[in-house]
Amino acid sequence: MSGRDPHEQFRSATPLELLFDLTFVVGFGVAASEFAHTLSENHVGPGLFAFLLATFAVWWAWINFSWFASAYDTDDWVYRLTTMVQMVGVIVLALGLPQMFASLDKSHHVDIRVMVAGYVVMRVAMVAQWLRAAKQDPVHRRACLTYAVNVTVAQVGWVGLLIADTSLGITLVFVCLLIGVELLGPLIAETRKGGTPWHAHHIAERHGLLTIIALGEGVIGTVASLSAVVAAQGWSVDAGLVAVAGIGLTFGMWWTYYVIPAAPLLHAHRRRSFTFGYLHFPIIGAVVATGAGMHAAAYYIEHHSKLGSVATVLSVAVPVAIFIGAVYLLYSLLVHTRDAFHILLLALTAVVLTASVVLAAAGLSTPVCLLVVTLAPVVTVVGFELLGYRHAADAVNSAVSDEA
Repeated sequence: MSGRDPHEQFRSATPLELLFDLTFVVGFGVAASEFAHTLSENHVGPGLFAFLLATFAVWWAWINFSWFASAYDTDDWVYRLTTMVQMVGVIVLALGLPQMFASLDKSHHVDIRVMVAGYVVMRVAMVAQWLRAAKQDPVHRRACLTYAVNVTVAQVGWVGLLIADTSLGITLVFVCLLIGVELLGPLIAETRKGGTPWHAHHIAERHGLLTIIALGEGVIGTVASLSAVVAAQGWSVDAGLVAVAGIGLTFGMWWTYYVIPAAPLLHAHRRRSFTFGYLHFPIIGAVVATGAGMHAAAYYIEHHSKLGSVATVLSVAVPVAIFIGAVYLLYSLLVHTRDAFHILLLALTAVVLTASVVLAAAGLSTPVCLLVVTLAPVVTVVGFELLGYRHAADAVNSAVSDEA
């Protein structure tokens, strides 16, 4: 484990990484399902906080392992077994999510015992990985030890939080502080302790694969929810329109995400890695939340939701807006430029999303309004296919040339 070549040709995701990713489908799926349920009960505030906490835990465990693997994937038996321990942690975390959602929804106490237990299993396994890398890679030892110490301190904090069993308000304060500790570690290790030899093209591919997994959860959830509707009521126009909206959003959001040519930009500007990595939290969170919104829409047409038509449309339109806005922000920060054409596309997207809510308020059918929401990513797709790709090519070439 001496560190892989960050310029290695043809580097791509390994079968073990793909297996690792599958366990995160479970985490995202449970988080989306529980969030949809709290939305349908019109408990938006508690549901949103629980969803953000769950999504952060799943995403953060994934991102830490993936960047480590990009630098130190040896694929030997020790590495494989340690990675499989992390997969077990993901499953345990997912099993604890319903408990956490229910506690926030029904009481003034947050029950994160099982969730944190799974999270700590994942993170302790990462400490072992970092210590092994520190021992075998003297060039990057300081960075590896920084990661190991940071993760250990954070896990001590999470376990201490469980033992303390504090009130909801104090628990939330400490959760925010511990998240800050978690986020600070990579920043120190990569900018002040020499960093690690991660591979830009591999990292771009890995984040793309996680986005696809999050999108896939939305498809699975929409189909499962609509299957229950069809089983109870039979096929209807509303059910068909919600199905079309769900699949259409999946296609449009996938297409929109890949307008960013991240790999060459990360390769040329490695210091922009934190912009790229951390901005994926709102991107991934918005994708999973969109799936939850589609679940809530299925509850609505099944007449099992306390949300009104406008709130149901907003449960999809808001995460779609966050997703598109985060993608454009990420693009702008990676290329260090502003494009007037992108501002036009964002304005048109805002018009489409606003129209979907206005039409819902005017009494138009909710499934039809969701079809209008589906047009939001289409604005970007059409804009880039007609003209935007030329702007992107010029911006990327300029950004890469500046570094060279």
